[in-house]
Amino acid sequence: MSAYIVTVSITIGIYVILAISLNIITGYAGQISLGHAAFFGIGAYASGMLATRVGAPFFVCLPFAVVVTGIVGAILGIPCLRVREDFLAITTMGINFVVQAVFLYVPFFGGALGISNIPVPSIHGSDMTKPEYLIMVLLFILLSILVDGWLTRSWTGLALSAIREDETAAEMSGVNLTRFKVIAFVLGSAMAGLAGSLYAHFMSFISATDFGFAESIVILSMVVFGGIGTLRGPIIGAIVLGVAPELFRPILNYRTLLYGVMLVVLMRFQPQGLLGIDSFVTRTLKRLWKKETRGYEPAA
Repeated sequence: MSAYIVTVSITIGIYVILAISLNIITGYAGQISLGHAAFFGIGAYASGMLATRVGAPFFVCLPFAVVVTGIVGAILGIPCLRVREDFLAITTMGINFVVQAVFLYVPFFGGALGISNIPVPSIHGSDMTKPEYLIMVLLFILLSILVDGWLTRSWTGLALSAIREDETAAEMSGVNLTRFKVIAFVLGSAMAGLAGSLYAHFMSFISATDFGFAESIVILSMVVFGGIGTLRGPIIGAIVLGVAPELFRPILNYRTLLYGVMLVVLMRFQPQGLLGIDSFVTRTLKRLWKKETRGYEPAA
């Protein structure tokens, strides 16, 4: 593959991890989040600062970023426990603006200059090539899928589904809302921190503008477009909307506007997204599958 295709593939892979992480909070737990880019940025800054100021290797920086982002996600998630729906969306949006402002105006985090010269991961003293980095990103995508699969098949996943459908009924049934909401925020935030670390060491330079509110809308658009509340949805959404800017570069400056319009249209006409649980495409594929299986007669 050409260097351009590998670079785009790595970027899309990072967005796949981000979309899966947001889906844990918004899709499985039903907690609206309009500030997920904040956790993406926290992971990137944690990894970048540890690498540039302490000289720690990538495979130390990455778990550090995951742990730090998970802890911060739990702390910032606590204020969100007392609000719902529109107020929750406003609260998470505010968190994004606050985190971005801290990165931008506090000199400790590099201020407007950001963090530069973040080292590329190395293996046995040799810097990773882009194809090797892509393989690593794919392995982390697989890990994210495994975590997602474990979550959906566990009692935690069942509790999150109950909270998503009806918080009052879930609480009356004995589900500890505080505990499971915090778990969702920790898992989603930690996974976003993983994506942030991968992003920082791939780009070698990060700044506060990379993790603004517009980036949160991009991540949310991927989840909603593909199909919120499913695993396949965020993956497909990240791939399609990750490739789209490369195919339509003349309108790249209007990407956020187009994503906003797309979100409104989807919420009005196809709230389940492209491949959601009860979307038009999913229902059509199920009907075709049933028709094929009915027509199949096993040999005697």
